[in-house]
Amino acid sequence: MAPTDASAVYLGVEIGTSGCRCVAFDADGRTLAAAERPYPLHTPAPGWVEQDADDWAAGAFATLAEVCASGAFEPAAVRGIGVDGQSWAAVPVDADGQVLARTPIWMDTRAQSICDELLRDVPARDILALAGNRLSPSYSTAKVLWFQRHRPEVFARARWFLQCNSVVVLALTGVASQDHSQGYGMHFIDVATGGVDADMASRLGIDPDLVPTPMEPSAVAGGLTAAAAHATGLPAGTPVVAGGLDAACGTLGAGVYRPGQTQEQGGQAGGMSIALDAPVADERLILSRHVVPGSWLLQGGTVAGSASLAWLARVVGEAEQVAAATSGRGLYEEVSAMAASAPLGSDGLVFLPYLSGERSPLWDADARGAFVGLTIGTGRGQLYRAVMEGVAFALRHNLEVAADAGAGVAELLAIGGATKSPLWMQIKADVTGVPLTVSANENATPLGAAMLAALGTGGGTVVDLVERWVQRGVSYAPDPAAAARYDRLYDIYAGLYPAMAPSMHKLAAFVR
Repeated sequence: MAPTDASAVYLGVEIGTSGCRCVAFDADGRTLAAAERPYPLHTPAPGWVEQDADDWAAGAFATLAEVCASGAFEPAAVRGIGVDGQSWAAVPVDADGQVLARTPIWMDTRAQSICDELLRDVPARDILALAGNRLSPSYSTAKVLWFQRHRPEVFARARWFLQCNSVVVLALTGVASQDHSQGYGMHFIDVATGGVDADMASRLGIDPDLVPTPMEPSAVAGGLTAAAAHATGLPAGTPVVAGGLDAACGTLGAGVYRPGQTQEQGGQAGGMSIALDAPVADERLILSRHVVPGSWLLQGGTVAGSASLAWLARVVGEAEQVAAATSGRGLYEEVSAMAASAPLGSDGLVFLPYLSGERSPLWDADARGAFVGLTIGTGRGQLYRAVMEGVAFALRHNLEVAADAGAGVAELLAIGGATKSPLWMQIKADVTGVPLTVSANENATPLGAAMLAALGTGGGTVVDLVERWVQRGVSYAPDPAAAARYDRLYDIYAGLYPAMAPSMHKLAAFVR
């Protein structure tokens, strides 16, 4: 299928954990211009990880303006804007669209006690059957209830509780939206149909009207307001689609949309997303609707993927590299060279990447990171390689659980900053025993968001867009000898959490 308009430009805006990125793509998915803006995390108490949604919107406006002022294209050629965002926010906004408070983000676990209380009244099996996901403090449901109980003055003023991308769409268009791919954050939204279940909302104690009516990620939510047009340099009325979950947009940007195809995520968080043609719920994993209509994603996510490497760099002294690393650049060449100096298995050093608790498949907010096997001879090389191997072991853990649920994987299509490290990519292939191919586009996630803009404005079908826009890069085949040695080390890794969990929980209680 030929492109509808060869002169068309589509913009993808990514609202990540460490910053905002905007990328402009032409009608064949080639990058024309890009811009980034960082913003902070706030950690005011143990288990609390917050961000200011106004920072997200400011980042989007600034990067859109910079890209439009780049001279790489005419702003009038922009046919649509797509926005992707991190998962499981709960942003309270009033009827005028004003953000009322910082939001707990996906790393936040403050609402564990609320989950415990709810599960005494609402059986976990009922929640899983409808929402496709377990009740956890990481999700949006408990965060909304946290505001109700602990910030009643904010809750009383809130007209909506919005997701990350929805806040930015609201700032651009004045329209409050909720897309299907982010619906899994609210446990009263039916993961199979995408609709709201009023009975479950009542059982959970949440007014479903606090969430806008769910819509397809590629549906046009609205056009740029005059104020947003003035601030960005784009024409007023430029279509903005609802957008979606960053992991789902990255999955589409990696070319994953057919059942069984799998995206491997090498960003701040780590994990995988397996495309399905029907929902498959497993309480150990994460189930969401894909940004592709009629598709779902079975996901596994570790909280600290590349974030583990950035943490270690900060602790041991590569501080000048960390800022670049958190935006996906700079750190990987530096530390990969050191990690390569250590042998497979890091001289018997194993890393548990549970730096902010852990999501799937452990679902333990009180899990803690650990190095096991430190000796007097341990150096930076062993530390860095152990972190890379530990994140790969967490990926394998999720893949094994997915296989047990009936979703096998034949190939991993990798995106994210970690793809800049050939060593890490080879480690992941060897640890999992699955061939891994890197996306040739380092902007796979905003690419997916821009593909939604094209899909929603007549720029092509999903199949057409993937064929024209998505390019594959270097492939890594598992080395049989390395895989066999990693099998032995993985068995050790898998036994460490069960053995150490009681002590981890005592440490978490001690801090509290």
